[in-house]
Parts: sequence; structure tokens; C-alpha cells
Amino acid sequence: MTETFRLATRGSDLALRQAGAVRDALSSRRRDVELRRVETRGDQIPDELIHRLGKTGAFVRSLDEEVLAGDADLAVHSLKDVPTEEMDDMVVAGVPERAPSGDVLVHPDGLGIEDLPSGSVVGTGSLRRTAQIKATRPDLVVEPLRGNVDTRIEKLLAPGLQAEHERRLIASGEASAATAEEGGEGGNGGEAGENGDDDEPNWDALGGDGDAAGDGDEVDEGFDRTVEEWFDSLSDLERSAMERKVETEYDAIVLAEAGLRRSDLFHEIQTTRLPREEFVPAAGQGAIAVTATDPDVIEAVRSAVDHPRTRVAVTVERTILGELNGGCVAPIGVSALVQGEHVHTRVRVLSTDGTEEVADTRDLPIRSHAKAAEEFAADLADRGAADLIAAAREEAETDEGTRQEADDE
Repeated sequence: MTETFRLATRGSDLALRQAGAVRDALSSRRRDVELRRVETRGDQIPDELIHRLGKTGAFVRSLDEEVLAGDADLAVHSLKDVPTEEMDDMVVAGVPERAPSGDVLVHPDGLGIEDLPSGSVVGTGSLRRTAQIKATRPDLVVEPLRGNVDTRIEKLLAPGLQAEHERRLIASGEASAATAEEGGEGGNGGEAGENGDDDEPNWDALGGDGDAAGDGDEVDEGFDRTVEEWFDSLSDLERSAMERKVETEYDAIVLAEAGLRRSDLFHEIQTTRLPREEFVPAAGQGAIAVTATDPDVIEAVRSAVDHPRTRVAVTVERTILGELNGGCVAPIGVSALVQGEHVHTRVRVLSTDGTEEVADTRDLPIRSHAKAAEEFAADLADRGAADLIAAAREEAETDEGTRQEADDE
């Protein structure tokens, strides 16, 4: 008789895909797996940035509690969300082979971060990415961004697609009727309110002046398809973006490559890999963690999904993060790669505004990688990393206090 494991997971598309990969690996070992969707604290506060959700683990604790309570046998997490401190009786039973761990810049035309015009708005919900962007390009504007992977991409694409749709409607002579029918709001007709004028389109934003856009023959020269044909050519992601109303217009956004690949969106959009020397990933980024408490379940998971090289690399990363005691309140990037008998490790600790940093690379011996990681972290702390983290923590506490006062008023 095949034993059935109950696997706790978040309900987002990415989380379900990660859980599905673990389920498939266990199924190959004659284990049936039943997925249990659980709403986490992070899911319940969609308008808050990750670093404001409190202690690390906003997306983890609810799932692990299902296991501790006996309502699930194991749980699946993005490893970078798993706290580095002890988790009661929970054990990271398995770490599957890692996906690409770096960050990518998503831009509608595929521009790299060095090509963005000064003043461009870049979206991210990460303290680390914010600080790294500011350190590399202090002339860019970084704005908060939250949501699932597809939601973030839609927020980036929406204004451009809506403006393009408006241009085509103007060229075809349908703009007035469409605006009257849709009330000038987002969706297929674009958002008039975003242009700062509810009565007329913003001609500059639409790609010309009023007289030129009013001349149907001139505008028509650039279009070889009807509005309907153009709309039919859009992907499902672009069509969803067309219907999204956005408050902030982003020129580009930064996302984890692993999330894009696991969501099957990597080839749907234009991306540029960010240089790892400057954009050091978060500890555990690109890796999945399977947690459990029962010894038999732990052994079954470990034999089915654990990838030794990935396990060594993320152990180094999480050991350094834990020793620095940065959690999610400080901009810390830690990246490790197993290379023969050594683990090539890069760490970058920044101030929240990106103006100060302590960074280094070191090849750690694989046979004593955990101990060597502790020593590396201690050295970084002595060289100023501890001071940067303490300052970031103080900023976070001040910010929390300010928001609490506002809530009380």
C-alpha cells in the first residue's frame, strides 16, 4: 500500500508549481502526495512590503504550524523565506537542485540597468535590491512593488499597453467612442486620470502632438493591423495587464530569475541578468526547502529530493546570514557556489540607501564549510557589517513606530 503524504503549500501559482515539483519527486518513489493550500500571514497583508511584515517567516510559519499540529506531513517553502533560527522541531528535510539564483531586470524593451535613462522608475519590494540599485545607479528612482510574479509584471506592462491601445483607437477613429463607453479608466481604453487630464488624452504620452494624432492618415502609417488584430496578437499575460489599473508607472522591475522560470514567464518578457558582483542574491534564493518533523517523512524526503551540492551552498549562505543576524531588516546579499573542493562565496552588506557597504569574496573549504562560513561572517561583522545591520534594524524599528503612531491617531 502506497503511503500518502499531506503537503502544505501557499496557494499562489509559483508556490503550487514548487509544491508540484516536490510531489512529482516523491511520486517517483511510490509516495502519493496530497496538496493542502494554506493562507499565510504574508498572504493576508497584500499591501505591505516584506520587510514590514515583522519577523522573517511571514510566508513560512503558517505552513509549518500545519505540520506541527499534525494536519500536514511536510511543507514546501522558498528557502530564502525560511528563518535561519531554530524552528522548534521542524527540520529542513530536503533541498532540491537549485534554479538560477540571480536577479534579472525586466524592461519592456530589454534594456539593462546601465542603459536606463536617469530618473527611470524601478520597482522592487526588497530592501536588498533597493540598496543594490541605489548603490549602482543612484540617479534611478526606486518605488515599492508587491504581488505575485505575474502581478508585478502586469503592473510594469499595463501603462505601455494601455497607451498603445489608445494610440491605435485614435488612429482608427474609435477613441472618442471607447473613452465615452469606458469612462476614461484603465482596461482597454487606458487611464485618463494617469495623464493628469480627465477630458483629453496626454498627447505627449501617446507619442505625438494633438494635431498629428488627430490626422488619421498620418498615424495610420505606423499600424499594419486593426485594433482587434493587434489585441488578438497579445499574450494572456499582456491581456491581463491591459485590464490592470496601476497607481505607480514603472520603467523596469527587478525579479528573481528562478521565480520567472518556475512560473513559465521567463520567455514571455524581456529580461537582462544583473551582474552578480553588484547584485548579490539573497541567501537561499532560487532554492526550495521541504520541512518536516516525523523521522520517517524526513528520510523519505531526503532520499527523494535532496541535492548535495545545493545543500552545501545554501548551508553556507544561511550560516552567514544567521551569524550576521540580518534577517529581512537589512540589505544583505550572500551567494555560494560549490567549485571542486571549495565553496566560492560572495557577501555584500549595504546601508539601506546604498551609500555604504562591507563586501568580500572567499573560497571556503568544502569539508568544513559551515565552520568556515561562521568565521567569514565574524570577520565581516568586525569590519563594519554589524554596524550597518544595526543601523538598518534601528531604521526598521523607527519606521514601525511611526506607522503604529499613525494607526493610533
